[in-house]
Amino acid sequence: MKQFFFVLFLIPIFAKSQTTVIIPNDNDSRVITTGVPFLLISADPRSAGMGDIGVATSADGFSQQWNPSKYAFSLSKQGVGVTYTPYLSNLVNDIFLGNLTYYNRINERSAVAGSFRYFSLGDIELRETFEQEPLIQRPNEFTFDLSYALRLSDRFSMAVSGRYLRSDLKIQASNEDASAAGSFGVDVSGYYQSEEVAYSDFNGRWRAGFNISNIGPKIKYDEVGQENFIPTNLGLGGGFDFIFDEYNKVGVNVEFNKLLVPTPPKYGTEIVFNDLNNNGTYEADEDEKISQTDNVIIEGKDNDVSFISGVFQSFGDAPGGFSEELKEFTWALGAEYWYQDVFAFRAGYFNESEDKGSRKFLSLGAGFKYTAITIDLSYLFSTSQVRSPLEGTLRFGLTFSFGDEYDEY
Repeated sequence: MKQFFFVLFLIPIFAKSQTTVIIPNDNDSRVITTGVPFLLISADPRSAGMGDIGVATSADGFSQQWNPSKYAFSLSKQGVGVTYTPYLSNLVNDIFLGNLTYYNRINERSAVAGSFRYFSLGDIELRETFEQEPLIQRPNEFTFDLSYALRLSDRFSMAVSGRYLRSDLKIQASNEDASAAGSFGVDVSGYYQSEEVAYSDFNGRWRAGFNISNIGPKIKYDEVGQENFIPTNLGLGGGFDFIFDEYNKVGVNVEFNKLLVPTPPKYGTEIVFNDLNNNGTYEADEDEKISQTDNVIIEGKDNDVSFISGVFQSFGDAPGGFSEELKEFTWALGAEYWYQDVFAFRAGYFNESEDKGSRKFLSLGAGFKYTAITIDLSYLFSTSQVRSPLEGTLRFGLTFSFGDEYDEY
């Protein structure tokens, strides 16, 4: 009988020694990643020369990427633009981003536009031996989109865009199911441009715009693979044109962007063990482990949600709270000087938090317009320890404008 009571006395002691701890993962990343990230690369050299700014700049042939609403304020009735952007040019010479755009201002109140963007990852040679004839693979991604812009008032317009995107990155030799992945996206944008206002020493014009781009389903490469959010993005911008005289004009711009994609939560490993030392910490050499559960969310929210839920969740799911949410905004400043509407010089700076990707760079650009042809160039200098893939890259763009001219100013 005494032994029975002694055992009953020991059971609570051992029960109390059972402890649960969650050990945080050391490699948790705060960087938000998406599928088809090439959609966020500035394809045109005008915007690239101003620090990747384009939501609220004046209308041009490449407004389709930044804010299609601007086409309703285009000075030319029609236009075609083509750009070429080498990528990782310091390492290879066959990776590039190409873009073709066409717009048509139907009348004084509306416009339509379409564009085709192609991202080539170059040629990949596959062979088992050096002597074997290589199998050439050419992974690529592209998008095709259409937009319609309508002026809701004399000074404000909105646009809706639809986009089909296709990502063909699988290597056929290593995957029998090497079909391309596809999805679609929708953009909703708005643009405001004031009348020319007379100030004491100059005239001026205010501009503002927004664009919620790439709202669409996740992209998935196979039935059992991971689903990836496409880069749904919120862009907000503003600008002011200093019109000193008929020959000299300076436009200054500011822009903020935020990915509307859930932030990865902080994960940890939950371990249930007998705490033999009664110190509350798990010591693998001394404590008896009972069970282990990986990928337990410590802080933040589960990011395995639909793309619609992800848009709303992205404003309040950062594990670090409001301060981390602010870090997810990128900002950029840019300026553009035009002389006689013939020659332009541009400069800009782009900044991203070090915890969210650390993209920081200075960009310069120039433009030259002769009758209906405009040539644009831009160059990028990294100012962060994380070098940009576009470091040392000269981006080139060519625009042809034709048809009637509109007098918006």
